[in-house]
Amino acid sequence: MRQENLEGLVAFVQVAETRSFSGAAARMGLTPSAVSQSIRQLEQRVGIALFTRTTRSVRLTEAGEKYLQRVRPAVLELDQAADALGQTNARPTGTLRLNVPRVAHMVVLQPILRSFLDVYPEVSIEISIDSTLIDLVEGGFDAGIRYSDIVERDMNGVQVGPAMTRRVVATAEHWARYGLPSTPGDLLTHRCIGFRYKSSGALERWAFVQDGKSFSLSPTNALVVNDVASIVQATLDGIGAAYVTSCYVDGLVERGRLVRALDDWMPSLPALTLYYPGRRGVTPKLRALIDFLKKRSGEPAGLDAMLC
Repeated sequence: MRQENLEGLVAFVQVAETRSFSGAAARMGLTPSAVSQSIRQLEQRVGIALFTRTTRSVRLTEAGEKYLQRVRPAVLELDQAADALGQTNARPTGTLRLNVPRVAHMVVLQPILRSFLDVYPEVSIEISIDSTLIDLVEGGFDAGIRYSDIVERDMNGVQVGPAMTRRVVATAEHWARYGLPSTPGDLLTHRCIGFRYKSSGALERWAFVQDGKSFSLSPTNALVVNDVASIVQATLDGIGAAYVTSCYVDGLVERGRLVRALDDWMPSLPALTLYYPGRRGVTPKLRALIDFLKKRSGEPAGLDAMLC
């Protein structure tokens, strides 16, 4: 077997999987131009175009699809062999790219980042805070964190973070003015702060549970924003009542800055899960993070530091 026949195959498989030269470059630690050049050289050697390129997309040609079916198993086998060898004698190194929503960064990652990086100085972490459910492979990420109910079944997952629920909170002054609600319906006479999803543009409905049955309502919103930190700050400013995840406000409740209501009506949230593609081996850097999260259970730093 001539060595030149192997050159460019890894880049070819990565581009085929991510459908993106930039995504493949991020996974390989190269520049998009270097990946593009490697593909061009491979196409010159095999004598046929493997990809159809446009300004917006990269797709395999029919010949490229057939070529991928033949070479991907061999490339994956070589990659897994290298991973297995590296895991037996290599210290975790390199950049660990994670895609997580803000709540996961605050509750799961922020409390352990300093300690983890002190223990593994040869690892760097790049975090993309994004609530949208994305394709990890196409985005060039090693892992993501999402609520367990939306993680795809073909992913490997590890539960991380504490149990959480939803809260209805306001200042003591707000409750004194409008009255502490005894049922969710009482909130319809209150001034409230709403959340609008960036991805869909939909306005969040406030969900509740009674006797095992779920229902929701849309309160009268004096203010609507698409950022949780802004909602918490507006609640502290006395603008209205808010409906947020417990980790954002429990510290503020403990310090008397906010007061909870309707605790018996609050739904629990699915567990946060760190997930990664099932067909890829766990790299030493990702295994180190998973093991570290299993051993360490830190309390979230709290939202106070994020608020002025």
